[in-house]
Amino acid sequence: MRASRISLILIGLIAIISYFTLFTVLEVKNAIVLQFGDPKRVITEPGLNFKIPFIQNVIFIDNRILDIDAPAAEIIASDQKRLIVDAFVKFKIVDVLEFYKALGNENVARSRISAVVNSRIRGVLGEEPLASVLSENRSKLMKQITSLVEAEVNDFGIEIVDVRIKRADLPEANSQAIFARMQTEREREAREFRAQGAEMAQKIRSTADKEVTIIKSQAEKEANIVRGEGDGMANKVFAEAFGKDPEFFAFYRAMQAYTEGLNSDDTTMILSPESEFFEYFGDFSSVGN
Repeated sequence: MRASRISLILIGLIAIISYFTLFTVLEVKNAIVLQFGDPKRVITEPGLNFKIPFIQNVIFIDNRILDIDAPAAEIIASDQKRLIVDAFVKFKIVDVLEFYKALGNENVARSRISAVVNSRIRGVLGEEPLASVLSENRSKLMKQITSLVEAEVNDFGIEIVDVRIKRADLPEANSQAIFARMQTEREREAREFRAQGAEMAQKIRSTADKEVTIIKSQAEKEANIVRGEGDGMANKVFAEAFGKDPEFFAFYRAMQAYTEGLNSDDTTMILSPESEFFEYFGDFSSVGN
């Protein structure tokens, strides 16, 4: 029993010593071994490592590409136009020891980098007109900002991978004014388009009316010609028929006159019985007898 207790105590001591002595460095981390706050070793390879218990401690620093969502900053362009710029930064800690000596930890680094980025954004974009900031030239400006930020934080053991503008908006007051100006401009263009459309429609209607008038005139001309030719042929036929049998022609014309003159129920005619109109009705002298 006594030997078992001693064994358990030894195992416990070994476990405690191992806990305070051994540590693991992951692939995504670098480690710095500190002794009373003074860096003694930098470990960049993953694996199991050791330290002096109670005297040394270990801090871990991420070796991946990190990002910062910088706070929105209001800048004034060279043409005195205001712009709200929201940027983000990607950076990597390449010198762990320099980083620790200069900044200590990631929180301080993020705050420092954000301040530098905002300062450089104001400096670079403030020298450009608003149109240049919002155009394709922005990519060139961001490369310039990245280079300036890189130069300023290089002594901190940090590499700036990229600086990009996530959002670039006008302040609310400016946005409302520009929106109103754009709306007025669009309404003016709409009025111009409507006026041009009305003018084109009037031209089309005038052209169509002119063509209709011409077509009608041409049709009436052709109809009159055809009608005249028909009347001429009819008169020719009548003339030929009258020449062959004048009595029959006179009878036919009289029948047509009867048809046209007596075609209504309320027709009233006062004529002498000896009128030529009644030539083919017979002798009226015998009617009274």
